Amino acid sequence: MRWTRAIALLALLPAVGFAQDPSPAPRAAPAPSAAPSPSASPDAIAAAVANARRLVDQNRPADAVKALSAAPADPRVREMTGVAYYHANDPLRAIEELQGVLDTLAPDSVERREAVQVLGLSHYLAGHLAQSIPFLEQTRAFAPESSELAYVLGMAYVQTRQVDRARETWARAFHVAPDSAAARLLAAQMMIRAEMDEMAAAELTAALEKDPRLPQARFLLGQTALFRGRLDEAVSLFRKELETNPGNAMAFYRLGDAFARQLRWDEALDALQRSIWINPYFSGPYVLMGKAYQAKGDRVAAEGMLRRAIGYDPNNKAAHYLLAQLLQQAGRVDEARFEFDAAQRLQAASER
Repeated sequence: MRWTRAIALLALLPAVGFAQDPSPAPRAAPAPSAAPSPSASPDAIAAAVANARRLVDQNRPADAVKALSAAPADPRVREMTGVAYYHANDPLRAIEELQGVLDTLAPDSVERREAVQVLGLSHYLAGHLAQSIPFLEQTRAFAPESSELAYVLGMAYVQTRQVDRARETWARAFHVAPDSAAARLLAAQMMIRAEMDEMAAAELTAALEKDPRLPQARFLLGQTALFRGRLDEAVSLFRKELETNPGNAMAFYRLGDAFARQLRWDEALDALQRSIWINPYFSGPYVLMGKAYQAKGDRVAAEGMLRRAIGYDPNNKAAHYLLAQLLQQAGRVDEARFEFDAAQRLQAASER
C-alpha cells in the first residue's frame, strides 16, 4: 500500500483547509518553554509563517523549510516547518517537528488542529498505522465531512484489522447504514484496494447473506477467484452476478477472460461481444477478442480487434505487443517492428 500513499495523501491537507479557517478559535499564548526570542515580533513570526505557507501552496515545500530555518523561534514556526516537511514527503521529519511542538499549541487553535491532522497523515505515510489512528480520529471530530480523511482512517483501521471500525467509517462517508449489505460491499471494495482479499471475501459473503441480490458482490468474489486461477468458480460467480445485474459490462468482460483462460474461445467471444455492446469504449474486451480470433485462426478479425483496442487506448501495451506478434506471423516485418517498439516504450515508461 505504500505505492500511492505519498502522492494521494500530500493533497489532503489543502483539501481540508484548517490553516485558512476564516473564523479560527482565539489563540492562547504559547507555553513559556516555547516562547519566541525577545527580538522576534509577532509581525515577523506571522510574516515568516505566511511566506512558508505561500511556498508550500506553490509546491515548493523544500524552499519553505529553508526559509523557516532562518525564522524566529516560535511554536507557530515549528508547526509550519512540520507541515512543510509533510508536503516535502518527509513524514519522519514532520512527525519530529510536530510532536515536539504539539503540547505548546492552544487546544482549539487552527495551528493545533493542523498539527494533529498532519501528524495523523504523516504517521500513516511512515507506516505507523496504529500511531496514526488517534490523530486521525481527533481530526475526524473537527472535520466530520472530510471524505479524504475518512478514506485514510478507514484504511488505517482495516490494516490494523479493526474491521467494524473501518466499515463504520466508510459507511458514514458514503451515507449508508454501518451494518447494511451496502456498507459491507463498500468495505470489501476498499479491502480489495488494500490487497486484503480474504477479509474482503468475508465482508462480501456477509453482504450476500443480508441481500442475496446485491449487485457487484459476486462480481468481486469472481474477480478474486479469477486472479487466483479458480476458473470454474469464477465462471459460476460471474454468471450469477449477471443474473441479477445483466448490464454489468465488466462482469461480461471478466467472464470472457475466464473462458479465454480455459481456451473456450467461442464462449469467450460471446461474453466479450456483450461487454462491448454495453461499453464499446473500454479496450480490454477488444484485446481478448483479438487473442480469441487469433487462436481460432482468423487473423483478419484478430487484427481488427487489436487495432480497435489501440484506437480506444493508444497506451495499451498488451494490444501493441499482440498486434506485433500477429503482424510478424503474417510477414509484415516493418509494421511488426513499429508495434514492438511501441510496446517496448510503453513498458519502459510503466517501469519508471
